[in-house]
Amino acid sequence: MSSCVPTARWQALGSTVVLQVLDPWQLQRAIEIVKQALGEIDLACSRFREDSELSRVNRAAGSQVAIGPVLTRELDIALRAAELTDGAVDPCVGGALERAGYDRDWRLMAAADQAPGEVLEVTARRRASWESVELDARSGRVRVPAGVKLDLGATAKAHAADLACAAVHERFGAGVLVSLGGDIATAGQPPSGGWRIHVTDDHRDGPEAPGQRVSIASGGLATSSIAVRCWRRDGRQMHHIIDPATEQPADTPWRTVSVAAADCADANIAGTAAMLRGEDAPGWLEGLGLPARLVRRDGAVVTVAGWPVEDTDGPIVREQLSWT
Repeated sequence: MSSCVPTARWQALGSTVVLQVLDPWQLQRAIEIVKQALGEIDLACSRFREDSELSRVNRAAGSQVAIGPVLTRELDIALRAAELTDGAVDPCVGGALERAGYDRDWRLMAAADQAPGEVLEVTARRRASWESVELDARSGRVRVPAGVKLDLGATAKAHAADLACAAVHERFGAGVLVSLGGDIATAGQPPSGGWRIHVTDDHRDGPEAPGQRVSIASGGLATSSIAVRCWRRDGRQMHHIIDPATEQPADTPWRTVSVAAADCADANIAGTAAMLRGEDAPGWLEGLGLPARLVRRDGAVVTVAGWPVEDTDGPIVREQLSWT
């Protein structure tokens, strides 16, 4: 992040929050605004809280459930992401994540090999997908098929960064950046030269970690990676990006994909989908006009759509996401 900008850091939603505000006098009040925005998302969308609305929907799978405006909006975004990516980013993977071992908040995940669990087998049977979710956004009601568990991790966290960032900017007018687990949203006037970001596998690593220094003047930047949120189960290496076609951790050639887009949510959707598109990902991102940096498992780097090849002090030239 830009080193000379007033900065606050804390933990929320199982991730590190970084807040930067150009007006130092507004930092403390901005922290309160961001915490409130993230708290609303957590209470509505967490898969790990028994008292969340999402947990209530998952427990009532098979029945229609009344939900509040926050979860309604986030489910609508998740279903839009699934439609835009032809089902690659599917919210109906909560059960698969649990069977893979991701059944608790990331901060509680053990570093050691987990106890033996159910081993997923790839079969030809049809699995419930996003198309089977019945959401009536006007009345605030949803029904998911019996046996299906939703997970909004692919969209809600990134959208939370967008919402928190927009709320701070609307209140104070100053330039602001919010990073939530490395998913970055910006609003307002950036610092001179843009918002400087060190892109690497793990957002918690310092500027000395392998990666690249870039900057953005507006919009969002998100990184999807299988190098950080990974663990071992039954002797197998597991990660949190699930292939809906197999309901197993995706077999992808990419270790990390970083994408710049009009906002953080769209950047995250594109990055996650690219991980699942395999070797087709660079051409797909190029066609969308989305600057991206893709890192292969062996460390080889591929850049597309104007993403700089080397460290740069000039902002990435980023197009609006072309999805409608």
